[in-house]
Amino acid sequence: MTDDGKGIIRQRAEFDSGRRIYESALLNFHGVEGFDVYNCSIPFRHGGKDYIYGRVERRGDWARSWVRLFENTGRDDWTLVPGSMIYQLEDPYAAQIKGSFVLGGTHVQYAAGEMADFFGYFYRGSDIGDLSYFATGPVNMKDIRLVEIKTGPHEGKIGVFSRPRGEEIRKKYGSESMIGFTVIDSLDGLTAGVIANAPPIGGLFDDNQWGGCNQCRPLESGGIGVIGHKSYRDGDLLVYMNISFVFDYEKNIAKDMKIIGTRDCYPAAPSKKPELADCAFTSGIVARADGKVDLYSGIGDAYEGRIVIDDPFAAYGKILA
Repeated sequence: MTDDGKGIIRQRAEFDSGRRIYESALLNFHGVEGFDVYNCSIPFRHGGKDYIYGRVERRGDWARSWVRLFENTGRDDWTLVPGSMIYQLEDPYAAQIKGSFVLGGTHVQYAAGEMADFFGYFYRGSDIGDLSYFATGPVNMKDIRLVEIKTGPHEGKIGVFSRPRGEEIRKKYGSESMIGFTVIDSLDGLTAGVIANAPPIGGLFDDNQWGGCNQCRPLESGGIGVIGHKSYRDGDLLVYMNISFVFDYEKNIAKDMKIIGTRDCYPAAPSKKPELADCAFTSGIVARADGKVDLYSGIGDAYEGRIVIDDPFAAYGKILA
């Protein structure tokens, strides 16, 4: 693949010709009328109930969002939890890490009325109603993700995926962003310096592409299953696609990267801006009893969608809870 975009377009055409989408739906959110809810966390279970964190923002606003907690009240139906904490974040991420519930998201800072920088913020606790802020990522880095390692020489430690992006990355690697990976002993070791120095994983993005890790889960085979996004420009469009790959952290090698979803796999709905009409910003997957998975994704920076697909990691054993 080269920076002319033909490689990724060919990959997408191959995906489109053979894709299997068994179900496709938009999520409905209640209690925040007048606001869009999108780029959510994956649904998770806590205290016997199912919840999801969503990015809440007015259609006409940009980088002025909040993260709110919603409870499942029906099929693809979610209702705001009254009195739940309001986080001034974007694009929430939720995971269980070594006995703690971890919530992450992007905090945007303003100066003199203009957007200045952004940072990854992290919260933890045993009760989702009482989380403590404990870590900040490097300046202007999104899509930092954590995974508890279940097998191999680093069993019991925490894997950290980074996503440096910028002109320095482009000059060095050709792509607009990279994904890095490092290991820490505990959540107390999550610092901006550790994240910034995570060694990069090669072979994920070609010239002028960018992307990141959105969800990472340990696999029975010993690797880490990554659900992420890959992006490129197509004229005036910013194209975001759902991808998966398996990461061998002992060899620092990514394998079996594939497209698993695109914007038109989800129901039609207007986008926040015209240039986001082909945007599917990945949330992650949830295993189903029938062996398939629900793939959740923000679409068009205005809605959250769900599709049912084959398990992209089926050849690598079960996902370890």
